[in-house]
Amino acid sequence: MAEPVYKHPLALVESEEIGPGTRVWAWAHVMSGARVGAECNIGEHCFIEKGAVLGDRVTVKNGVAVWDGVEAEDDVFLGPNAVLTNDLRPRSKVYHEAPARTRLLRGASVGANATLLCGITLGRHAMVGAGSVVTRDVPDHALVVGNPAKLKGYVCACARPLRFVSARARCECGIAYGERDGVVTRIEP
Repeated sequence: MAEPVYKHPLALVESEEIGPGTRVWAWAHVMSGARVGAECNIGEHCFIEKGAVLGDRVTVKNGVAVWDGVEAEDDVFLGPNAVLTNDLRPRSKVYHEAPARTRLLRGASVGANATLLCGITLGRHAMVGAGSVVTRDVPDHALVVGNPAKLKGYVCACARPLRFVSARARCECGIAYGERDGVVTRIEP
């Protein structure tokens, strides 16, 4: 039997599309029309706007707003006060036809206080360092840091750094990877 959704008494949860085992903490607001998967954790002072989509096991730490047009696939981590956007040309009282689409692919992590401009894709298991400003797409397994964020290396699905020798790397956890032209892929046994 699946765990029920936990809604803190001080949370405002208007969406009925929330998966089992998800926890929504105090002062969080999940709007009607937002989709939240199973076993997610929505921290205090978070805002999940209508049209936002969170997969299963997504962690949204305190102080994060997830706007319409943002899709976070399964196992994404959004660190405290991470900033997501959905409008490349913001003006007060000017409404565009549709928000810019931002995709955070499976297993991606965004560090505390990092900012992601809208319209980008954060690759599978990519990692954004704390305080970084991401202005363009980030490849799978890439580690990016700084303002603007720049590639500093690659990380395993377990988050350990990868060290490539002759375009091959094996993480301490046992997963092997190959790299070709800046594209990192898992090597199946």
